[in-house]
Amino acid sequence: MTGISEPLSAPLEVGFDYTRSLGPVLGRFATALRQRRIEGVRGSDGRVHVPVVEYDPITAEALDDFVEVGQQGTVLSWSWTPHPLEGQPLAHAFAWALIRLDGADTPLLHAVDVVSPQEMHTGMRVRVRWSDAPVGSIRDIACFDPVPDDAAAGGTAADHTGEAPPLPESTSEQQEPVAMTTTPVHLHYRHSASPEESQYLRALAEGRLIGQRCPACGKVYIPPRGACPTDGVPTTDEIELPDAGTVTTFCIVNVPFLGQRIKPPYVAAYVLLDGADIPFLHLVLGCAAEEVRMGMRVRAAWKSRDQWGTTLENIDHFEPTGEPDAPYESYARHL
Repeated sequence: MTGISEPLSAPLEVGFDYTRSLGPVLGRFATALRQRRIEGVRGSDGRVHVPVVEYDPITAEALDDFVEVGQQGTVLSWSWTPHPLEGQPLAHAFAWALIRLDGADTPLLHAVDVVSPQEMHTGMRVRVRWSDAPVGSIRDIACFDPVPDDAAAGGTAADHTGEAPPLPESTSEQQEPVAMTTTPVHLHYRHSASPEESQYLRALAEGRLIGQRCPACGKVYIPPRGACPTDGVPTTDEIELPDAGTVTTFCIVNVPFLGQRIKPPYVAAYVLLDGADIPFLHLVLGCAAEEVRMGMRVRAAWKSRDQWGTTLENIDHFEPTGEPDAPYESYARHL
C-alpha cells in the first residue's frame, strides 16, 4: 500500500417508507389497537396468539376466531437497552421485553419504561401505556409500565378486561377498518471505501475516470476492484478511461416514487465506457426516453467544476453523442 492515501469514508443513510396492505386478520388487530383494545386469534390447539397470526402454526388453516385479551401482562424475558436507537419506542434507556398478556398464550415484544435494569425481572407485571393519538399501528402501544405489587395482586376489573382511557374526540369506532400500514425504515452507517475505490473517487474530484486492469486476463474494471473476480489476481495497473461509452441495457422509469428527483419518464442505463470491461449504472438524458436503445453512443455531461466532489454524481447524466450505434458484437459480452 506504499504511496496510497488514506481510504475515504463518509456517513451514509438508506431510508424508505415501507407500505403494505394488512388483510383481514392483521387489519382487525390494527383496528382494535386504534380503539385501544388488544385482540388475539385462537389457533386449532386452543392457544391465543398475540400478536395475531394469519394462519394456524399447526394446520396452516386460515384463522378467524378473535379473542380480546387484557392490557396487563407478565414479563417472560427481557433485555436492557442503555442507548436507544433512532425510531425506538423511547428516547431514554429502557427494557425490551417479551410480555404475555392476560388471556394470551404467546408473548408480545415491546418496551418497558423503567429507570434502571434493577427494576426489571422475569415474572414482573406490566400494563399498556397507550399513545395519545392512536392510528392503527403497533405504536399505538407507546410502551408498558410496571404495575405496583399491590395493584398486580389485587387488580381492578379494568386492568384485566382490556378497558382503556377515553379516546380522543377525533378517533371513533365508526372509522373505516385499518387496511394499510406504513413503516419508515432507516439505516445510518459509515461506509469506508477500499484503497482502490478511494483512488477512483479522488480522481472523480479531478474530472477523471480511472479503472484498474487485471494483469492475468487484461479486463479493466471501473470502479476499480482490489482483485479480478475472474482470476483472483490483484488489479494493480491503473487505466484512465474516456467519458464516452455505449449503452448496453437500460430501463425506462415510468413510476413515481418517494424522493424522486426527475419527473418520469426517464432512463436509467448501464454504460460501458470505451476501454472498460464492466458497465456502470447512470442516467441517460438529452433525448426522449423512447429514443434510448442498446448500442447508443453516449458521453458524460459533467456538472460545473465548483460542484465536484469525490462522487460519481459529478457526472449529472450521459447524453447521446450522435455517433452511429455500436455494433452488438462490441458489447454483447457485457450485458
